[in-house]
Amino acid sequence: MPGFVLQVAPLPPGLAFPAIRVGFTVSRKVGNAVVRNRVRRRLREVARLVIPHGARADQDYVLVGRQGAIGRDFTVLQAELREALRRLKSLPIATP
Repeated sequence: MPGFVLQVAPLPPGLAFPAIRVGFTVSRKVGNAVVRNRVRRRLREVARLVIPHGARADQDYVLVGRQGAIGRDFTVLQAELREALRRLKSLPIATP
């Protein structure tokens, strides 16, 4: 079971590129408030470490926490986020 689901949407027209925007959500199905907050904190830290180096500024990102994020190793979560960005072709555009 994955630790999260990554959703990507293009930045709305008319917005400048001030910073990469990331949202987090965890359903009640994951657990009580303590567990949901723990999952949200873990996802927030994974995003803080991976997104600035591996995401595009012209897209918005939402990480949806899943049950698997509770006990998953932190380095595995980081690798999963990098892989999700690669699969969604959301890696930064290389400039010559």
